[in-house]
Amino acid sequence: MNFDLSEEQRLIRDTVRDFAEREIKPVAKELDEKAEFSYDLTKKIGELGLFGMTLPEKYGGQGLDTLSYIIAVEEIARIDGSQAATLAAHNSLGIGPLYYFGNEEQKMKYLPQLCTGEALWGFGLTEPDAGSDSRGSKTRAYLDEKTNEWVINGSKIFITNGASKISIGSTVQTVSSGSDDGKKEFTTIIVDRGTPGFRMVSMHGKMMWRASDTAELYFDDCRVPQENLLGKVGQGSKIMLSTLDAGRLSIGAMGLGAAQGGFELAMQYAQERKQFGQPISKFQVNAFKLADMAMKIELARNLLYKACWLKDSNKPFSKEAAMAKLYCSEIAKEVVDEAVQLFGGYGLMKDYDIERFYRDQRLLQIGEGTSEIQRLVISKQIGL
Repeated sequence: MNFDLSEEQRLIRDTVRDFAEREIKPVAKELDEKAEFSYDLTKKIGELGLFGMTLPEKYGGQGLDTLSYIIAVEEIARIDGSQAATLAAHNSLGIGPLYYFGNEEQKMKYLPQLCTGEALWGFGLTEPDAGSDSRGSKTRAYLDEKTNEWVINGSKIFITNGASKISIGSTVQTVSSGSDDGKKEFTTIIVDRGTPGFRMVSMHGKMMWRASDTAELYFDDCRVPQENLLGKVGQGSKIMLSTLDAGRLSIGAMGLGAAQGGFELAMQYAQERKQFGQPISKFQVNAFKLADMAMKIELARNLLYKACWLKDSNKPFSKEAAMAKLYCSEIAKEVVDEAVQLFGGYGLMKDYDIERFYRDQRLLQIGEGTSEIQRLVISKQIGL
């Protein structure tokens, strides 16, 4: 087994790390404090080529492998969860369904501009009463045969990249029919910004990812052309859930990056902070904390990278993706929590980046399938 990164992957890691240190780190604290989405950073991320990294060049991408993309997310998350969230959600949840299930006309219409950093796309799955139970969706759609338009009514919530000034639309799961036995037929529909009856509303007051865009989407007799159907009628649940498989790798990368960033902050502080006449890193209890952090991060990276290798090798990866998402997000929690402990009272102050890491990591055990749902997925994959 070869665990070495290719020369291209090492270059991507170095380039993105330098970008994150130079462009994101100096403004991350202020953006978080103001809960301000940065259009400037988003554009720069696009100019760096991080949006649509795995797409073919004909659609505006770079044709890179999954691991290269995951490394990029990891390096951004090492500095700031908000910018990593914008990148990860746009690539996996925004671009993913359009690329894998869109027809050629839809791909050429949307993908090139979505790879630039000047346009973002949402993934309309979660609803106020349908989170982990994605099939509990109540947003409905029917085809008006007189006008050949889909008519949509309902709402979505917690949609990343759903309402920024450069968000140009969302892929939306709808209930397109139902039967007396309670079975629903789900269909995904493309809804463009500015469509009559479609409202995009930014959500505020978040604990974490405060510099990313989170939205509520409302549909009130929203009419879109019949050709805005994504995939086939009745294929909606398959489209959305298969998208989440790949999306779990992105969240895993965010967890890994958060853990790595938190660990590095803790290492630096522990070597500088002195108590009882010596750096606190010299006390065995703290040295063991840091050793455990390093070990957990190494294990998390190996698991996540293996899942990426399986995907790039066209092998089944759903189980490993769920494991990687679960483990990396849980490790982020454990590592960052221990890092705050090492900082002591200073770790609770906004003047120190670790406080922001502590808040940002908390969504990782909830978003794109809770830790409980990941365990359910894994249990089914192992035959339970």
